[in-house]
Amino acid sequence: MANVKELDPSASPQAAYGALLRRVRMERGFSQDEMGERMGYSSTHISSVETGRKMPTLPFSRKADAALETGEKFQNEWRKLRFGILLEGFSEYADHESRAVEIRLYEIGIIPGLVQTPEYARCLADSAVRRGSITPEQADDRVAVLEGRQQALVRPRPPAMLVVMDESCIRREVGGPEIMGAQLDRLLEFADQPHTVLQIAPFSIGERRALSLPVYLLTLPDVSVMAYAESQIRGHLERETASVFDLLKDYHQLQAEALPHAASVALIREARKAYP
Repeated sequence: MANVKELDPSASPQAAYGALLRRVRMERGFSQDEMGERMGYSSTHISSVETGRKMPTLPFSRKADAALETGEKFQNEWRKLRFGILLEGFSEYADHESRAVEIRLYEIGIIPGLVQTPEYARCLADSAVRRGSITPEQADDRVAVLEGRQQALVRPRPPAMLVVMDESCIRREVGGPEIMGAQLDRLLEFADQPHTVLQIAPFSIGERRALSLPVYLLTLPDVSVMAYAESQIRGHLERETASVFDLLKDYHQLQAEALPHAASVALIREARKAYP
């Protein structure tokens, strides 16, 4: 034990994850060798994560939760770690999203993440790598994060989901005909679920489009509502009642201008004809 490295959880989010892993492991009475055997990793790998030399992954976190019987504790810590690298406020938003009873989304230009296919999401992430915006490892994390968010909504009683998409979302081809065609099929499947409402805000509404940036609105089990909005470089989680009410009012106005659910589905079917 004399060679055990002291950890400083305040040094970084990665260090905090490692310190938590060590503390829970030791509380369970496992050595690093025993932990590695339970998780399918070497003791060196466990040590590297605990001391902050190696970044944990989502599969690692899932196995840690299983080995330590901690529910989704380490998966949630990983999401905080990765989301913190993405945009300010998103980590907390994602935690609330996984518990929401109603989710309202508005997106421009791309299909909303919660209804993206893995191939569509991978294409967007790989494009960011080619532009030099993120590393290949961060691209893998970005896709894994999205998968985790989608899986968190698969529940016996899924949240009601109201999605408004600008028409550009279905007109902008991403990944080529095969990927885009499959993505539009995914939208049609989503629209056919009993807990969903899907609307397209057509180009024709012009200046009557009430929102100019993506907005996400969550209704939580206690019926409180919070909002998350983001730009290219910054995200913001809003709880202040007046501000959330203003965004909710704009969202309602957007819904009123958007095509009804059935007409939106018909427009997506029409767009789908352009792909094999």
